[in-house]
Parts: sequence; structure tokens; C-alpha cells
Amino acid sequence: MSPAPDERDRIRAAMNRILSGTPQNSNGALTIVALAQEAEVPRNALTQRHLDLKKEFYERVKERGATPDVEIRLRAKIVELKETIARKNAELEQLRTDVPSLVRVVNELSLENRHLRERLAELESNVHVLPTQRRPRVR
Repeated sequence: MSPAPDERDRIRAAMNRILSGTPQNSNGALTIVALAQEAEVPRNALTQRHLDLKKEFYERVKERGATPDVEIRLRAKIVELKETIARKNAELEQLRTDVPSLVRVVNELSLENRHLRERLAELESNVHVLPTQRRPRVR
């Protein structure tokens, strides 16, 4: 499929509308996707056929001092991910701190349980200790 004869003109006009803040066919984002929508051309027209116009668009965005929407979204995502990592690191540190205490509690309870079973075995009563059921190990 060959490009329409006025494709480059439509892309340039769309570029001007987006950069002037008056988009007609897109959301006006400073992205190639929005530029393609605004020009009513397939996106690959900018990513494969008219690389010079794609480059020109990004250069004009940069000259304006505006940050492209893609970069804004990526920077926001980076901040969000860094916060998630910090939360997860804090949670991991807390878990590492808790483990020794939990191991001590398990050991104390095991010793107490053994001691109580021994005392119960020594008593003469009607109470009989049932054998402990062991769960099979899952491999």
C-alpha cells in the first residue's frame, strides 16, 4: 500500500495543530500515536515511512521545552516503582527481624509441650496420651 500523496502535508498540519494546542482528531498528547491520529494516518507512516517527520516532531517538542507525554508517564511510573520497592524492602527487613523471635517461640513451645507430655505420662490417671499424627512431608 503506497502512502497518500498528501500524507506528509497532513502530518505537518497535524504537528502544527498539536503543538499549538488545537488538536481536532486526537487527544493532543505529544506522542507519535497522537500525531498519527491527528493526521489520520497509520502509525507506521511515522515509524517507517516518514522518520524525518517523526524526528522533526520530537525536536519541535523539545524546542518548546515541553516534556513529551511518554516521558512524563514513564517518570511517574519510575517514582511509583521506587516507592513500591521501598515498601517491599521495609517489609522484607521486618520479616527478617521477626524470624529469630518466631524461632525462639517455636522452640519454647516445643520444649513446653515435651515437658507436659512427660509429666502426663508419669501421672496415674484415666487420661491416655494419643499418638501424635505426623503430616507427610510435601516434596
